Amino acid sequence: MLRFQYMSFFWLLLVPLVLGGIYLIYLSYRKRQIKKFGDIQRVESLMPGHSLWRKGIRFTLVMMALAAIGVGLANLQAGKRSEKVSRKGIDVMIALDVSKSMLAKDVSPNRLEKARLLIYRLLEKLGNDRVGLVLFAGRAYVSVPLTVDFSALKMNLSTANPDLVPTQGTVLGEAIDMSRQCFNAKETKYKSIVLISDGEDHDEGVSDAVKQAVSEGIMINTVGIGSPEGSPIWDEETHQNKVDAEGKDVISKLNEEILSDIASKAQGIYQRLQNAEQVANTLGTQISSTEQKNFGDSIFTDYDSYFQYFLGFSLLLLLIEPMIPEKKPLR
Repeated sequence: MLRFQYMSFFWLLLVPLVLGGIYLIYLSYRKRQIKKFGDIQRVESLMPGHSLWRKGIRFTLVMMALAAIGVGLANLQAGKRSEKVSRKGIDVMIALDVSKSMLAKDVSPNRLEKARLLIYRLLEKLGNDRVGLVLFAGRAYVSVPLTVDFSALKMNLSTANPDLVPTQGTVLGEAIDMSRQCFNAKETKYKSIVLISDGEDHDEGVSDAVKQAVSEGIMINTVGIGSPEGSPIWDEETHQNKVDAEGKDVISKLNEEILSDIASKAQGIYQRLQNAEQVANTLGTQISSTEQKNFGDSIFTDYDSYFQYFLGFSLLLLLIEPMIPEKKPLR
């Protein structure tokens, strides 16, 4: 099994991409400037020692070295040894609303980012449980099935956004059904859903979905994000608030009634998300208070790291780069 230990270092890969874009813009500008003096080949023939492709090679080597450093710091690892580990816990499916209303900024920095922070905090409390992730808006789909490897879940969570579900809306019923189908249907306990949403524009199938979940022994805890007073919805494409046909701001309001009703019918609790740490602690306590089962999972307990190969490769590139002369030899 391969994994990257520190996914956050992948942001460093943006550096060579940005610098590469700037370099291409420079080449385009340089070409336009040379054209002002006449034919490009003729003008460059007046600079006998000049070699643009040599400079390009040197630049490419440096960018490759920076990319290798970023991957090296992320630390690629391979599972070396796995063991059968017996743990007690339950199966938890987290259903996260990624509709555009989750971009409203009545909580800082916005509803979706606040929900993401809550899930990160909650995962710290669910160390002995198997956890999966469902994303939903106008449709619901399984992003990560039940797993004990939280690194994959965190990676998918970090990229969750409204563009992943083109159909807009808030299908709470479908999100519950999709989460329910991830559990072992033969078990009538050890199962919980954490539903995180603003509850707006919910579908009519919520009641039936909750009844089915309860009949299968699933506890549903709900978390509401936003404010009852509402807030405009930020549009990432236009960088303005979303407006209706009359040009007025579309206001998204937290529907606490539906979320509280779901939790009360499914032996769960409802909380409004204000303090992520406090809500995560309460959810963790609520989930751990239920009856747990023994898991016999094979998990990797020892890993080999390969960061040194990427850092060594980057060092080699940086040593080769100054050995390539910028100017070609004159005859």
